Amino acid sequence: MNLRRRQFLELSAATAAMGMLGPALARAASDPDTIRIGIAANGPRTSDPNYTTQGGDNWATEQMYEQLVRPDDGTFATTPDQYRPTLAIEWSASSDAKTWTFKLRQGVQFHKGFGEMTSEDVVFSFKRAMADGTNKPILSNIADVVATGPYEVVITLKNSDVNLLGTSIFLNNTAVVSKKAVDQMGAEKFKTDAVGTGPYELTRFESKWGTALKRHETYWGEKAKVAKVESVYIADTTARTLALLAGDVDMIEAVRAPGWVDSMLQRDSTLQFDMTSPGSFNTLHINLKRKPFDNIKVRQAIMYAVDRHAVAEAMKPMGGFTADLQPESFPGAFKTEDLPPDLQYNYDPDKAKALLVEAGFPDGFDFDSNVSQREDYASIMLIVQEQLRAVGMRMNLHIGDHTAYHADNQHDKNTLALHSSSYPPIPTQLYTQQLSTKAEVKPDGTGGINYSHYGVAMPGIDDLLAKALQATDYKTYVDYCRQIELQVLRDLPLIGMSTLSFTVARNARLDLGYKVQSGYARWRFHHATKTA
Repeated sequence: MNLRRRQFLELSAATAAMGMLGPALARAASDPDTIRIGIAANGPRTSDPNYTTQGGDNWATEQMYEQLVRPDDGTFATTPDQYRPTLAIEWSASSDAKTWTFKLRQGVQFHKGFGEMTSEDVVFSFKRAMADGTNKPILSNIADVVATGPYEVVITLKNSDVNLLGTSIFLNNTAVVSKKAVDQMGAEKFKTDAVGTGPYELTRFESKWGTALKRHETYWGEKAKVAKVESVYIADTTARTLALLAGDVDMIEAVRAPGWVDSMLQRDSTLQFDMTSPGSFNTLHINLKRKPFDNIKVRQAIMYAVDRHAVAEAMKPMGGFTADLQPESFPGAFKTEDLPPDLQYNYDPDKAKALLVEAGFPDGFDFDSNVSQREDYASIMLIVQEQLRAVGMRMNLHIGDHTAYHADNQHDKNTLALHSSSYPPIPTQLYTQQLSTKAEVKPDGTGGINYSHYGVAMPGIDDLLAKALQATDYKTYVDYCRQIELQVLRDLPLIGMSTLSFTVARNARLDLGYKVQSGYARWRFHHATKTA
């Protein structure tokens, strides 16, 4: 569409600039003993897995830390039986799924000579995550974590959780850290000099450069094949792209903007692209405390005005459509044709205009909203801006720094807040983080990422969520999730805009050792091999 080309002209400037620089220089590959990734941010914030909020930092934490269990590399575990023993060698749950017992692997050594991992470290790691971490709402169902021996831990829950392995065990926050190291260094120093059990250990942390890791030589499992990993932070799109083409880095976080993959392949047809499916969930929070968005007819008008299929199509091959909040392959999701007709919200700008008339806005209205300058955020919101304008909702869109954007959202300074997160196939994680009352955003920044104030400004889904989390069988759990999806479509505090595959562009000389199919926006390197 010509309209879409105009919308993305500015966002595609970096890609166009590549064409003026001539063929990519045939430069020597980076050190064959080092995997170097270009991260799309200005610099690392922390190496402590309990406090990471910037996605790029998780590339280092993924190498440095481990949880009690994890899925196979390159995938999500879609059912509880697909988790693999890691720092725990076996586990069991009570019949009511409230008491979980984990037997730990013996002989696991922490980095930097901090000794053997025991149940004391596991209990410490969980309790600090429960008390002060970025996933406190999700972990709030844990009543206690106790050591019942040097290599055994029992986790008791307030309510049943048949999905505990996915909801609470395989999290960054509950990765096991060395209690001795935290006590010795202090919590602040530990954030940039952290100690885990993973296949790589931290050797360098520089806020203006990145992080460097080396192989953990006393790792309990198969040692990493490549000796070092470096995460180099290159926020500028053009600079990051050229670093890959020139051979200065082995892989980069891709530019999630229309046409980028095709333009890269035109420059170097040997490049490999790893894409998670579904990848990030792009959700649009409607601030229910800002008029006129407290009016359900206005929110319905937004749904009919925005062509969500066009959003997904514009972001191909990375974009995907969701009829509700969950992608079609996830539990609890609906296909459009399976939804009640009044909740399908097929693109209909005329109906959007009629709803605005009913809401008392025959001439439409103006409002301000913020968005990050990062390509995926800005691309989506520019489409939304154009489509809302066509029905009379004139959004004055302020595009700014990515970090500042998230900080403003966390202080309740936005009207339509686009949020991007990757989730496992456990729907209650999204509901807990983005829809529950305990995750409500606070003006002082102490709240969560329920930017719509759902459950506070109007009744929410807390009761249904509690029932889902208390289910003792999987079918009941999924049934409650489907009820939540329908209620959210009726209330519209949150819109599932699209999914967006997290994508990495990789030089063919680097082989990860497995195929990336799904998973969080990070993956491990200890199976990787590299040729010069």
